[in-house]
Amino acid sequence: MSTTRHLVNRRRRLATVAAATTTAPARARTGSGPDPEKPAGTAKDAAEDITEHEEEPEAEHEGSAPEAEKATARRLRRPSLPVVLCVVIVLLGAFAAWAFTSAASLRDDPSRQNTALTDISRTSEVKGQITEAVGAVFSYDYASPTKAQTAVTKYLTGKAVQQHEDMLAEVRAQAPKQKLVLTTTVTDSGVEMLDGDRARLLIYADQRNTRTGKSEETTYAAAMFSVDAVREGGSWRISAIDTFTR
Repeated sequence: MSTTRHLVNRRRRLATVAAATTTAPARARTGSGPDPEKPAGTAKDAAEDITEHEEEPEAEHEGSAPEAEKATARRLRRPSLPVVLCVVIVLLGAFAAWAFTSAASLRDDPSRQNTALTDISRTSEVKGQITEAVGAVFSYDYASPTKAQTAVTKYLTGKAVQQHEDMLAEVRAQAPKQKLVLTTTVTDSGVEMLDGDRARLLIYADQRNTRTGKSEETTYAAAMFSVDAVREGGSWRISAIDTFTR
């Protein structure tokens, strides 16, 4: 539309120039028309006027061209909606795959099967019974050796039986001579692992060793060790003892 208008205007100006070129000599001969000192516009002036008017639209186009180029560049840089949606779908798919794999690995990890913090009833049960067992099997009275043996039968199983035998061998050997009484009291305990009928506990205990021979003497010591426990016949029993010494 803009180009057609400019073309029509240009043709009109060209017609004006032609008319001015034709009438100028006649006016000069007859002396009519404008003041001779200020002659009417010549063909050259009219042509220059046409040129100026023709250059104006070009100037407008020159000024608007950079804006058009910038707009085009912005459209090229801006991703289209389908591309964005494809990227989002790919990212969501990757996240879903990662989440599924992570969940499966957590379910398969044995350490994640620990219910010590979630099964409060079972945790309290194993803690109470093993606390009682530790106090019984690690106490010894020279006057009642059968009581210690009964505790071993009741509370120990598996390799814990031989471990306990080795740990208290010196106490049993010296007890009759020194009239020795060993008393172990659990001061604190914690369930590290609970998985079904298996558990592992950390034990803190105080031990009092009293010699009631010619001169009575009492010594105290603190102990820390861990025990593995299994549930057999409805009761928890110690199956292994770890004193953290090698």
